[in-house]
Amino acid sequence: MATETIAAGAAHGATETAKAGMPQLDFSTFPNQIFWLLVALVVIYLVLSRIALPRIGSVLAERQGTITNDIAAAEGLRQKALNAEKAYNDALIQARAEAHKIVAEAKAEIQKTLDAATAKADIDIAAKAAESSARIAEIRAGAMDAVTEVANDTAKELIAAFGGKADSRAVTSAVAARLKG
Repeated sequence: MATETIAAGAAHGATETAKAGMPQLDFSTFPNQIFWLLVALVVIYLVLSRIALPRIGSVLAERQGTITNDIAAAEGLRQKALNAEKAYNDALIQARAEAHKIVAEAKAEIQKTLDAATAKADIDIAAKAAESSARIAEIRAGAMDAVTEVANDTAKELIAAFGGKADSRAVTSAVAARLKG
């Protein structure tokens, strides 16, 4: 019996729904629906215009201000960077010029020292060459005396070896004549 009651109630509800149709399309409820549509639109308008849009506008204005400030700060920093780069390049050019000047001065000083050392070495070499020439002349003179003495002694010994008697003066004059050419 309970199942029959439920089935009958379901059948009765289905016929009433089919008879009424969709409530949105029922012309008798249009004024009520239009009223509530206007109320909903006014509430949405008030919420958006009083609460949501001012907040969104302030966020957008704050973002725009931040972007503008950041762009201005970036431009200022770019100018500072350009000025710093120009100052760096100027300092670099000046430092290079100073370095070239120092190198030129050092080269001139080294050349001056080298010239002085060369002149001193030339003087020392000339003095040693003169001294050496004098010693060579002494050695040559001494060598000629020694050769003459050895030649005299040798000639005396040869004469004695062949069985003759050597006259010192005659041997010395013969050796001197032969050494002269």
